[in-house]
Amino acid sequence: MSPIAILILIVIYFSVLILISSLVSKKSSDNDTFFKANKNSKWYLVAFGMIGTAISGITFISVPGEVGNPDLQFKYFQFVLGCALGFIIVAKVLLPLYYRMNLTSIYGYIEQRLGVVSYKTAASIFLIGRTIGSAFRLYLVVFVLQKYVFDELHVPFAVTVLISLGLIFAYTYRGGLKTIIITDTLQTFFLISSVFLTIYFICQSLNFNMIEAFEQVKNSNYSKVFFYEDYLAGTYYWKQILGGIFVTIATVGLDQDLMQKNLSCKNIGEAQKNMFTFTGIFLVINIFFLSVGALLYLYAEKNGIAVPQVNGVARTDLLFPEIAIHHLSIVPTIVFLLGLSAATFATTDSALTALTTSFCVDFLGMDKTENQNKPNIVRTRHLVHVGFSILMFMVIILFNAINDDSVVKMVFKIATYTYGPLLGLFAFGLFMKSKAVHDKLVPYICLISPAICFLITQNSEKLLGKYVIDNELIIVNGLITYIGLLLISKPATSQTRF
Repeated sequence: MSPIAILILIVIYFSVLILISSLVSKKSSDNDTFFKANKNSKWYLVAFGMIGTAISGITFISVPGEVGNPDLQFKYFQFVLGCALGFIIVAKVLLPLYYRMNLTSIYGYIEQRLGVVSYKTAASIFLIGRTIGSAFRLYLVVFVLQKYVFDELHVPFAVTVLISLGLIFAYTYRGGLKTIIITDTLQTFFLISSVFLTIYFICQSLNFNMIEAFEQVKNSNYSKVFFYEDYLAGTYYWKQILGGIFVTIATVGLDQDLMQKNLSCKNIGEAQKNMFTFTGIFLVINIFFLSVGALLYLYAEKNGIAVPQVNGVARTDLLFPEIAIHHLSIVPTIVFLLGLSAATFATTDSALTALTTSFCVDFLGMDKTENQNKPNIVRTRHLVHVGFSILMFMVIILFNAINDDSVVKMVFKIATYTYGPLLGLFAFGLFMKSKAVHDKLVPYICLISPAICFLITQNSEKLLGKYVIDNELIIVNGLITYIGLLLISKPATSQTRF
């Protein structure tokens, strides 16, 4: 498939999204629509659309790519099992709290429980963590588009990034969350369809039926799920499961992005139905993503296809696009591109909306009654939306200059550092109801904790006897924050107990 043909496909894809945005936001594009979707979202649309937001291009490309590593294989599914448990905890513990307090921004809980400085600190952590994480996710797709499309058209990488963010801005800046509920449903449909169709086309190329494909994957050197052998290693199953639980609680339950969608449901019952349905689909779809990875490597072995290299370094992230674009027919290529676009842009559009919401509510107070009728308030929201688009652009350019690791590893590594303090803040608020904190000292605790974690990881072999810290670092980070908050605590008043 030629670069021009791929470009035309992308233009058509975004034209559909912009048309949907125009229709959805035609009646209203005010802040209530942008922040809460008028509190009228259907739970089944939210549940289905959240799959696209949660999976992203990381799962679509990097997870199948890592299956070929004999030390990893289906290791990621251990983490996914932990995520499923984390989703259930979020649905049963955090969602009822947010609905009871009728929050627009979930960090409003921290304001009422710990104080204004703590509130601003929590919101700032989200803004930093989500901006970096979303930029990394978008970077992966832009990198693929650059290598297979825009390099041949002699378009610079920075321009590719700018175009991608400009298109996302075009269909989100007016309708916000209300638009995203609809567009993410469509994009999730493309994503899930592409997974199943990709499996079908690869099986067809390998002359496997579905039963034979299952047996080939099961008996291959790529399908080991549980790693029991070495508890010191990062792949050890309990590390992955515990890491999955706490990473999910922090990056979903304490993250404005995914919680904003849940809070757009009519009531807590519908929001919980959404979360439980989403959890089941999430488990199943990740099994298929890992299976795609095994089939890709079986296909590569049979056809003598090497893992693509960048600057002399093998990039497993690129195996899927390499096979889809250069070795399969035009229909599988289209399927791959639609799935990749859906996975990544469903994540990025949601993140930009959540970042804008958090800044407008947590720092500009747009949800407060006295500010809702101010002149130019919608225009100010648009400017904030532009600002975060520019910030994400700068982060992607910086990451492109320094990245030397698998993107999936980088995303989860950043999450353990940035979201750990959020875990500590919310844990303190929920479990230490008899105590408050000296509010002005909280930012220092939230800076010291990640710094200590960094020192621990850099010296773990000396300090911990060759123990390798993986995703469970977020637990350590949250615990250090929690202890730090205890050290600066004081008796709570009746007004600060929730």
